[in-house]
Amino acid sequence: MEYPIAVDVMGGDYAPAHVIEGIKLALAEDDEISVIAVGLPDAITPLEGMDRVACVGASEVIGMDEHPAQAIRAKKDSSIVVGCRLVKAGDAGAFFSAGSTGAVMAAATLGIGRIRSVTRPVLATVLPGVDKPVILGDIGANADCKPTYLVQFAEMMKAYATAVFDVTEPVVRLLNIGEEDTKGSAFAQECHTLLAGTVEGFAGNVEGKQILTADADVIVTDGFTGNVALKTLEGASSVVFSQIKATLSSTVMAKVLIAPLVGKLRKLKDRMDPDQFGGAPLLGVKGVVVIGHGSSSPTAIAAGIRVAARALRNDLTNKIAASLSEE
Repeated sequence: MEYPIAVDVMGGDYAPAHVIEGIKLALAEDDEISVIAVGLPDAITPLEGMDRVACVGASEVIGMDEHPAQAIRAKKDSSIVVGCRLVKAGDAGAFFSAGSTGAVMAAATLGIGRIRSVTRPVLATVLPGVDKPVILGDIGANADCKPTYLVQFAEMMKAYATAVFDVTEPVVRLLNIGEEDTKGSAFAQECHTLLAGTVEGFAGNVEGKQILTADADVIVTDGFTGNVALKTLEGASSVVFSQIKATLSSTVMAKVLIAPLVGKLRKLKDRMDPDQFGGAPLLGVKGVVVIGHGSSSPTAIAAGIRVAARALRNDLTNKIAASLSEE
């Protein structure tokens, strides 16, 4: 049995109910996973006595609207701080939360600490590319970046692609407003120059319209641009599928004509569903930390726990440290 994964039972818009169901799903899907459920005593009661589940009480909860750094300092017994503390102490191998992204990042960075030589951790997410998964980062951990940050982001995401997705030679691209190396702001052009000169596997720029279709395993950008790009993709996907559903169910004739395609459309929707990837790892801290969407369903919670387990099993933290030492 591997080190348990600490799970923030209080994290997310639908906590604790969705988190508890997600924990049960993860345990049912993988008999090697064990969990430390962290939360208010009343909230974690339904999990007490379950096989492969330990419960640790926390007397406080950090809300989504609280200032992250102030909250983790004021609420030292919050579920987020306690979960990170378990990783720091070695009692848990990883931490998953669908709570406040800023609070999790602050607690992980200050409580667990950064890998030596890491300037800034990067928040990365996996997107369902047309031909293969695509890792996009930063998606919000660092709104203001220096070009040197993006070089480290790229190396850390390459290590993630190799350790978790078995990509032997990751192709890296820079998100920009044009494919030519002369395109973009002065910042983007300097990033391109640095990436081209230092990152093995760098293959140039990619435009926003190509995020899901380009030949890339890793797409690197600053946290502001990455967050806008991710939210745009998520919003567009939601609108497209809702409009398809409305159109296909508008008349009896439409329902009859589309019936043979329902199964294929459902498979397409499932493949594009971000819930299947579960969460975004915070790369660069001294432990596995995965952050889920605030609106995570039980399926997404379970997927996030599995992401944490896979990263832990593949020794992601040490592989990131090794990749940076080779720079």
